[in-house]
Amino acid sequence: MRGSRKYKHVIETPDPGKWELPGYEETLPISEKSNPITRELDKADPVQLVQLLRDCDAEIFQEEDESPIHYERLYSESTLKRVEEVAKRVQEILKSPDEGLIVLSGCGTSGRLAMLLSNSFNRLLKGLHKTPCYTYIISGGDRSIVTSQEAPEDNPRLGAEELQRVCEGKKQVVYIGISCGLSAPFIAGQLEFCMKNLDKFLPVLVGFNPVNMARNESIEGSHFTFRQVAERMQSLQDGQRAFILNPAVGPEGICGSSRMKGGSATKILLETLFLFAHKAESNVAVTEKCLLEILRTYERAHKVTYSQSKKIAALTKQCATSLQKKGHFYILGWGTLGLMGIMDAAECPPSFQADCGDVRGFVRGGYNSLENKEGDLSSAGPEFAISHDDFVKSVLPSLSETDTVLFIFTLDDDLSEVEKLVTQVKEKTSNVHAISHAIAGQYMPTSTKKIIPNVIGVTWPILFLEYEGAFIQKFQRELSTKWILNTVTSGAHVLKGKVFKNFMVDFKIANSKLFHRAVSVLQRLSGHSQHRCTEALLRAIYGVQDLPDQIKNAAITKHAEEASSKEKVVPTAIVSLLRSCTFQESRARLDASSTVRAAIESSLNVPGRKRGAESTDSGGHS
Repeated sequence: MRGSRKYKHVIETPDPGKWELPGYEETLPISEKSNPITRELDKADPVQLVQLLRDCDAEIFQEEDESPIHYERLYSESTLKRVEEVAKRVQEILKSPDEGLIVLSGCGTSGRLAMLLSNSFNRLLKGLHKTPCYTYIISGGDRSIVTSQEAPEDNPRLGAEELQRVCEGKKQVVYIGISCGLSAPFIAGQLEFCMKNLDKFLPVLVGFNPVNMARNESIEGSHFTFRQVAERMQSLQDGQRAFILNPAVGPEGICGSSRMKGGSATKILLETLFLFAHKAESNVAVTEKCLLEILRTYERAHKVTYSQSKKIAALTKQCATSLQKKGHFYILGWGTLGLMGIMDAAECPPSFQADCGDVRGFVRGGYNSLENKEGDLSSAGPEFAISHDDFVKSVLPSLSETDTVLFIFTLDDDLSEVEKLVTQVKEKTSNVHAISHAIAGQYMPTSTKKIIPNVIGVTWPILFLEYEGAFIQKFQRELSTKWILNTVTSGAHVLKGKVFKNFMVDFKIANSKLFHRAVSVLQRLSGHSQHRCTEALLRAIYGVQDLPDQIKNAAITKHAEEASSKEKVVPTAIVSLLRSCTFQESRARLDASSTVRAAIESSLNVPGRKRGAESTDSGGHS
């Protein structure tokens, strides 16, 4: 097993991957490359699926190696040094919380994590009788916590205005903008605003691409691209007036699905940074060794989580069965583990064109548990009803044997409450599973065991650390739950035929980033030019075979707005390109096919069809 300068790795990390070699999908940023580990993901059974995604997650912890391209990694000296420097600035805010603020901001999964982390560290401060000084911004507002609101991500002006509003009256602000692909205009607008006001703001960018791979398309309504913003920050970094934390963690297990590895790496990186800052502020002597020790706890979380691979595979298979039978997957959690369920559910509709009712998350106490800024949103529509009481009232009566229900709790939660809810559910469906978290020495009561036969029991070693130790344990449980849920719901949609090779091929185009991703997927699967793929995509979006100039010349945000309410846009374009047929014929073939994947595979195997990019080495597939 390879090790770092001072420590052995807790887990076995994969050897350098093909994605690290020169020429591998060289026009694409790391976050959009296809991961060679999962190139045959769509052919995997549930056990293999879990193993493949486990290996992808392990890449987060890989160290720098001797590969021809030098990518900074999580454990790189340069990354750790910048984490230390940002932690010092956070420390300054912790010392003068009335005048300062730490702002975490993101879109989609990144914004949900921003809320989770800011609430966690405010709770840590309150427990120490200190003033809370963290806050979050999520594009689209708090509705984006529960449902997908992709369009606001494209608005840099909105981002800047929201940041200005949140920081009103503060003298010093550490702003942390999270954009896994270094691509979100909302975040670019906020970073640009910070750089115009460096007397007040320290801008920090978190993502997982090198700066030269940041998105370079012009942002509508702005004079800059994301890459230009990142390059300006890079030039400010030498004087420590801005920082970029962007270790390479490898391509996603499902191409471009940054809710998975990108989200996990965000959580690991920022929690490590803030824990380090809090230790330093508590007058504990902190060194790089301390930083490494915190990171190693997350490596242990990977090992502990995936020691349950067989049970995770069984849950993945059951979830897929429910979705294939047009049933539902309901996740009922306690505390922040309930939020992990809500987050995962919110990510399924944009990733897999899932109906918002296919996967739903509920948390005990509803919005009181979330501690979101805007409070109770349940009046906004049925999909915003997220408490256990809401589940009992609106879902339980119609629950059936095709549905699967997952309970997520720790052995410190009220198990009599868990048992009562499970009993009610079992009257409607036998497909009841649980994820339970325990500390070494804790055992599930026989009564709970008897009532829930399918339990993924995750047991954590006791951490003999001061007050922060309880939070590290909490962070481990959250990350473990996230890994399991990401694997289960992504794996279930793979088994449902929503993924081809390791490409999302039936995702919702709801913003400019997703439009560009769609064109890239079309190019890689068909081998056709960018121009031809863009036109095929526009035909599928607008439902016309002959494209008028009005459509061809419209802004990408207009195309995304039009596409956001349409179904099977990307697969329609893929099949039409592969078969050189009209979008109407393509749609008819999709409707007649058992799955999206089956329709694409049969189109690839049409006799006489020329080999496309998916079969060439440069496309990343063999």
